[in-house]
Amino acid sequence: MTTPCYVGIDVAKAQLDVAVLPAGTSWRISNDAAGITALVAQLGEHRPTLIVLEATGGHETAVGSALVVAGWAVAVVNPRQVRDFARALGQLAKTDAIDARLLAEFAERVRPHPRPVPSEAQAELLALVTRRQQLLGMLTAERNRVATARPAWLASLRAHIAWLEQQVREVDRETGVRLRQSPAWRTRDRLLRSVPGVGAQTARRLIASVPELGAIPPRPLAKLIGVAPLNCDSGQFRGRRAIWGGRTTVRGALYMAALSASRCNPVLRVFYQRLLAAGKPPKVALTAVMHKLLHILNAVVRDHTPWAPRPA
Repeated sequence: MTTPCYVGIDVAKAQLDVAVLPAGTSWRISNDAAGITALVAQLGEHRPTLIVLEATGGHETAVGSALVVAGWAVAVVNPRQVRDFARALGQLAKTDAIDARLLAEFAERVRPHPRPVPSEAQAELLALVTRRQQLLGMLTAERNRVATARPAWLASLRAHIAWLEQQVREVDRETGVRLRQSPAWRTRDRLLRSVPGVGAQTARRLIASVPELGAIPPRPLAKLIGVAPLNCDSGQFRGRRAIWGGRTTVRGALYMAALSASRCNPVLRVFYQRLLAAGKPPKVALTAVMHKLLHILNAVVRDHTPWAPRPA
């Protein structure tokens, strides 16, 4: 019987720290093409059961993709989970080598569910959608400065605003080109936008950031995004349910879509108004609309069927 092998990889921009359990071996290797190739060869000797990496803003994508291509189960986890796990073990010290061993121990004890690392095309689409959000943030800041701008730099401000607007249009054009090049993405975009309240940008955010849409049950999906109400009870105390964690950028897009759907979607409008009539605060009711909207979108993609309201 083969002993299960668990690997933790602490990812930095320039290097990878690797720890293997139960063998207890560890080593450091460069985070580049040559280092990743060598890492895949070295891990082949251990035949890992599960490999765990932390999400590091993109530095983990290349090594994660290479490990998935090699045929191993890879889980990219939230760093907060691993840090909480370390505190629970009483491990307060933090170095790259310690983090790699903690990740291996996290893999061994927690067994996080492996999720596919984004493909290169998926990563490029996500980069475009993220870049658009960054440009809009800068554009909003510059427009807010116009009201108090001095004449000496007003022309510069307006020129920068015009440049940012042009960049947003360029990103939108490039994103549209990439969506049209993929039959799967074109179909998913059409299905998502069939739901009243979901516009082009919300659909693009969901396609780029939630590849799991339609592939996992509604409840785990709601927790993944961060729209599932979480209990806060202890003894006889019953606290208020709240949402937190998850993918904040997706939740922001869903919030705007739910705001629109609560006015124009015939099903969600009635649902929202019924909650308000029952005395729910508007923000709580809107959160419930987000949750229900996510369920609808998940079903639409899962069934490959455009949305249509059920007859009364």
